[in-house]
Amino acid sequence: MVKSKLEYSPEKSPTIAISENLVDRTQQDKQNWTIEDSENLYGIKGWGEPYFSINAAGNVMVSPQGFSRGISLDLYELVKSLKQRNLGLPILIRFSDILGDRMERLYACMNRAIARYKYKGTYQGVFPIKCNQHRHLVEALVKHGKPYQFGLEAGSKPELMIALATLEPNLNSPSSTNEPLLICNGYKDREYIETALLAIRLGQKSIIVIEQLEELHLALEISRQLDIKPNLGVRAKLASKGSGRWGNSTGDRAKFGLTIPQILSVVEELEQAQMLDCLQLLHFHIGSQISSITVIKEAIREASQIYVQLVKMGANLNYLDVGGGLAVDYDGSKTNFHASKNYNMQNYANDIVAQVKDACEQGQVSVPTLISESGRAIAAHQSVLVFDVLGTNDVSAEIPQAATEDEPLVIRNFWDTYQTIDAQNYQEAYHDAIQFKQEAYSLFNLGYFSLAQRARAEGLYWACCQQILKIINQQDYVPDDLEDLNKIMASIYYVNLSIFKSVPDSWAIDQLFPIMPIHRLQEQPTARAILADLTCDSDGIIARFINLKDVKDVLELHSLRDKVSEENSPYYLGMFLVGAYQEIMGNLHNLFGDTNVVHIQMSPTGYQIEYVVRGDTINEVLSYVEYDGENLLEKIRIRTETALKQNHITLEEAQRLLQNYELSLRSYTYLSRI
Repeated sequence: MVKSKLEYSPEKSPTIAISENLVDRTQQDKQNWTIEDSENLYGIKGWGEPYFSINAAGNVMVSPQGFSRGISLDLYELVKSLKQRNLGLPILIRFSDILGDRMERLYACMNRAIARYKYKGTYQGVFPIKCNQHRHLVEALVKHGKPYQFGLEAGSKPELMIALATLEPNLNSPSSTNEPLLICNGYKDREYIETALLAIRLGQKSIIVIEQLEELHLALEISRQLDIKPNLGVRAKLASKGSGRWGNSTGDRAKFGLTIPQILSVVEELEQAQMLDCLQLLHFHIGSQISSITVIKEAIREASQIYVQLVKMGANLNYLDVGGGLAVDYDGSKTNFHASKNYNMQNYANDIVAQVKDACEQGQVSVPTLISESGRAIAAHQSVLVFDVLGTNDVSAEIPQAATEDEPLVIRNFWDTYQTIDAQNYQEAYHDAIQFKQEAYSLFNLGYFSLAQRARAEGLYWACCQQILKIINQQDYVPDDLEDLNKIMASIYYVNLSIFKSVPDSWAIDQLFPIMPIHRLQEQPTARAILADLTCDSDGIIARFINLKDVKDVLELHSLRDKVSEENSPYYLGMFLVGAYQEIMGNLHNLFGDTNVVHIQMSPTGYQIEYVVRGDTINEVLSYVEYDGENLLEKIRIRTETALKQNHITLEEAQRLLQNYELSLRSYTYLSRI
């Protein structure tokens, strides 16, 4: 609690006394700040374990195989090393070992559940390519997934092309239950179905999941023409309700899948064609990022009963595909908040295995091979987006000059309010400051205030707000009418990033991602900020940040100014858990293109850079919108020649312009630090 002005000697003004007291406490807090304080502030233990932590130097550490094994590396030192390799920021860093570790953990959890409940079936995972289609990632996933028979799920013809070329078939035993699966989802035309069927000839275990009745008719027709027996599945629209942003993936009006009457029509048509044994899989999907385990339990309970009833009707079901939905704890709160989850991976596995076993035992049918299409839970952790801060815009709240008798009454009242702010009257003072500011604006608009007087009033307003903010930040309770003051007073940190390109879910659906500095974490952050990207769009900001209690409006950051040189020093932020969906869904707002990407592979002695994928140049993004760089350069050259003839430009200036233009065309679309 801030001391009252009455506790200070009369020689000191109340304002100065409060300021000195707050400064003393701030300096003391800085000296006492620890790495553990940063861990608590940014919640890294909640969302980062077992891959991210803070080391003794105050830098973020990455442990791609988990804390308990493998080698860790300093993320800040890694970024500096990448910059020395002429890789500019922003840069997306993928850790393929994390990808492998996520699959291993899911496989282990499912197998522990299978052992615990004496389940007589097995588990096979598939990765939905839609989650992240980039070649190096999919190839790494297939490589790391081989020991666990991890397959792929395709939701479109382009994704089917990726899956067929990437997933290695087994020509010796294409019908083996231990082969990785190729699940063919999404809307399908003749070419899609024909390709999926012919893939069986290559040894692929491809299963065509019927989303519409027309697809069944087409699949049966093509299978007769090719004389290839199809592996078929049906996707059911469950009555169980999903949750969160993707809760409408279930129910009668869901976009994909068949209703129960339609599924019965499939069974009937297959039976008439004497091909009911081709129906091998039941699939459902209740949405992405399911934050509550209760929703998962209810869906599994319903789907298990559908499975049992279909088997009793004669369907040759061998697989139950529970779809996606396994959530990621983005804020570390371990709650059913949409950016979190109130269960862990083992809880998820236990509930699936136990419920399916109970339903099958009750129905006296054999248990199926369990399949999950976990995309977010597999891919999110492996990517970190690192970007630098280019500059800041801070609210000016300098200590104002004392008011003089010849200044307008509003200014004098403002000054009196400012110098008497304390812990007892700060709420009243805040409303007075708002009133005086409005009075000053009215006087200015009516011509009674000069520009200098308006600036004087604004300076006093911000000085009042600064004093009040210092007080409320020392208190446990903040009055409702002052809750937004932190946001009002927040600095704007301009970051070298396009939100629309790299984190479109932050802009489009208010998805929360952990953001924190990757260094200086042994220092107390003194600024409260929002982040503004490079685009010329008012939506290009991040003003919602993870917090254990609730979403917060500002992010605690460090000053950019170096203590020794008093100049702005490089300051790097990391956005974590961005490996799912973000890369492929971004757009070219303002023609900011793909970022630089590096793939880091751990080795016994450290790490190696497995792949480097250079980000888009300006020339490349211009070609996306049908411009030719050489043609543009030639147009500028002709214009410089014209300007030379008319003596509007010197030859030296013309050459410099052409050199800059040509260099820019070959340059990264993002900014270089000055």
